[in-house]
Amino acid sequence: MTKGILGRKIGMTQVFAENGDLIPVTVVEAAANVVLQKKSVETDGYEAIQIGFEDKRDKLSNKPEKGHVAKANTAPKRFVREFRGADLGQYEVGQEVKVDIFAEGDTVDVTGISKGKGFQGAIKRHGQSRGPMAHGSRYHRRPGSMGPVAPNRVFKGKLLPGRMGGEQVTVQNLEIVKVDVERNLLLIKGNVPGARKALVKIKSAVKA
Repeated sequence: MTKGILGRKIGMTQVFAENGDLIPVTVVEAAANVVLQKKSVETDGYEAIQIGFEDKRDKLSNKPEKGHVAKANTAPKRFVREFRGADLGQYEVGQEVKVDIFAEGDTVDVTGISKGKGFQGAIKRHGQSRGPMAHGSRYHRRPGSMGPVAPNRVFKGKLLPGRMGGEQVTVQNLEIVKVDVERNLLLIKGNVPGARKALVKIKSAVKA
């Protein structure tokens, strides 16, 4: 069954394993999440639980939002996401979900919005090869052929320069190194998408 929680990326640090190995970890703060809604096949056509994280001011939320969270007897949330494949019997509307749903050694998938890198060329953006760097080459970091002459246009999906980053990215099969229940922290091995203070979604790995 899928387990999941929402959190905020604090930054990176490193910890020592018992055998002395140095492990780079990303620290994610996942203070109490609240179950806002249970979706079932009868009412919604699919099964899922909807979870909210981090209160926001009343002024920033509209009436439908306030009515929706009132059913869970909680404040409007800044970050709301759904988790499919969860065991609905284990959750009740208004229940708090804490970091202890995960344990050390669990494998998770982490989804976030990647750092924006602005307008980049085809080499940085798509990993294309450059031309020869000799003086006579005159072809170093340009994007290459635009395709056949016949259609008089560039086909959709052509890998060209453009804005890079700032899109949803999921990194799969990351290991949870430590769960700090007192401070609501998860230490995840390696890096996760997003800048510091970015919101992330953590769920049990699909391909584990």
